[in-house]
Amino acid sequence: MENTFDRTLMPALIKVVGVGGAGNNAVNSMIEAKINSAKFIAINTDLQDLGMSQAETRIQIGDKFTKGQGAGADPEKGQKAAEESKNAIASAIKDADLVFITAGMGGGTGTGASPVIASIAKEMGKLTVAVVTKPFAFEGKPRMANANIGIENLKKVVDTIVIIPNEKLMEFVPNLPIKDAFRHADDVLRQGIQGISDLIVTPALINLDFADVCTVMRNSGVAHMGIGRGKGEKRVLEAVKRAVFSPLLETSIEGASKIILNIMGSPDMTLNEINEATSLVREVVQPNANIIFGADIRETMKEEIMVTMIATGFNNTDSSAQSSQQKTQAAPIDDPFRAEYDAMFDQRFGAQHAGFGQPARPQQPVNQYPTGNQAPRPVQQQQAPRGSRMTVDEDDDMPAWMRKLKK
Repeated sequence: MENTFDRTLMPALIKVVGVGGAGNNAVNSMIEAKINSAKFIAINTDLQDLGMSQAETRIQIGDKFTKGQGAGADPEKGQKAAEESKNAIASAIKDADLVFITAGMGGGTGTGASPVIASIAKEMGKLTVAVVTKPFAFEGKPRMANANIGIENLKKVVDTIVIIPNEKLMEFVPNLPIKDAFRHADDVLRQGIQGISDLIVTPALINLDFADVCTVMRNSGVAHMGIGRGKGEKRVLEAVKRAVFSPLLETSIEGASKIILNIMGSPDMTLNEINEATSLVREVVQPNANIIFGADIRETMKEEIMVTMIATGFNNTDSSAQSSQQKTQAAPIDDPFRAEYDAMFDQRFGAQHAGFGQPARPQQPVNQYPTGNQAPRPVQQQQAPRGSRMTVDEDDDMPAWMRKLKK
């Protein structure tokens, strides 16, 4: 029988562009984590800092304007530097399908150059996603003001933006040394990008692909990206809670109209658990939300379930405002986040969803999906795993430093 598919076709080409000092550091973190689902580009006005990048492509921008000496925490200089180097930037991303732009907002190069780079990518027809951090409070009000302006400028030119407030780190580990704080912020950026890119390039039992990601993220504004894991009798509930309320973001999936929901579990994962997860998510999002579903099994999950969510379509409202009332005191370090998740979930949905997390009632999953979506296919428990949706280690719903605290 003749094959009718082209074996030379490759998955979507993903390029991660780290902009400025924080962006370059984040790219180094991803390279050291051996992420193989993307190619990396480092862009900076600071020639010395750029020289420390491990990216295969490094671009010094604004050579004539800044003379390799950086932007001096002035976003206007960062913007002019990127505009001076538009051709070099366009050449570096011309073959990409998806362009991630990662930067720390508030400084000169990342804040000023990132919107220019995003605009170039968007005009070239690339799916353009920004994953950026907001500064710590101790960095000062002027830096935070610059960050907010930079984020607003990015929102105008990207398809989707994921915003990570560094200050959330302080809520969970208040005595964190400053050097470690910045390193951990880099790791959070890494997880956001890896969580999306691995969904695209890794085959699975019920597969998600680049077109699915485009459906959810194209022209979609602010996004929530969450990863949660659970084990034990209520593993589905635990995993969904952690993905709905990612502890280091200001957003939740409440009110989203477009969602990618991927579930990965051990070989004993059942169809009923898959249905329970989708039902729990549907209780939180808009009634007619378009949920694109994927699933996979993996021996190394060891009786765990991992839920990955990307949620967009918040009716043009800033989803961070929805969660501004969710802040509660951080959970004890010896049991990180569990009390935090429970408190946030109960505060937002306790009365409305009194039965949330109870043993699943008989469901009819086929009719729960919007027109055009397929119901999940049964997971064959005897089937050998076919490759995971994610390629990171088993506790990748939180950064490595938090896993150490959990032990």
